[in-house]
Amino acid sequence: MPAYQNVTYGRGVPLSGDRARTVFGHVMGLVALTAGCTALGAYIGRHMTGGAGLPIFIGVFACVIGLNWANSRGRVQLATGLLFGMGLLLGLAVAPVLYYYAKAQPDALYQAAGSTALFIAGLGAAGYATRRDLSVYYRFFFFALLGLIVFGLIALFVAIPHANIIYCVLGLVIFGGFTVLDFNRLARANFNMAVPIAASIFLDIFNVFLLLLSLFGGGGSRR
Repeated sequence: MPAYQNVTYGRGVPLSGDRARTVFGHVMGLVALTAGCTALGAYIGRHMTGGAGLPIFIGVFACVIGLNWANSRGRVQLATGLLFGMGLLLGLAVAPVLYYYAKAQPDALYQAAGSTALFIAGLGAAGYATRRDLSVYYRFFFFALLGLIVFGLIALFVAIPHANIIYCVLGLVIFGGFTVLDFNRLARANFNMAVPIAASIFLDIFNVFLLLLSLFGGGGSRR
């Protein structure tokens, strides 16, 4: 299931060039540090069993809710800490999967990582360069995400041919849309929106990577 929780979306106006670049650098720095926390979590939890996954994901959702609450009250340091905690927990959650691929199919990891970088860079650039405020489309993609989750649950109990390919492709379309929207929002963001936007962009990257890993790792061939 996608590790995604809707974060606080706000409308804004395009900023001046210097300020926009400063905010962009700050947000992407937060994304990079969160990714580092995820890598640390993946290393720490590489020998964990899958049974701890559900409590960890509950902790992830709690961090997302908490960072939005803290950020809305001006507690930026707390919100930032929860952002990094979210990254660490996500790393722990997927650690056994990544460890398996690292041992059995390392090429799939490299392909997924490279493709994720290109995917996010291309769609992110398109969203950031779009002057029109696209926030009106968040509702559509949110309900599309709910539909994808329902499809994934049905596919667990009903034999649907090529269900994983369908799931992954639809997921890439949905998170591609979120990527465009989140970078479009970043172009209008002030510093007080940095942490929630960083959380959104990181979750886009995280989910795109997992979906591509499933495809490159041969998961798409399973029913």
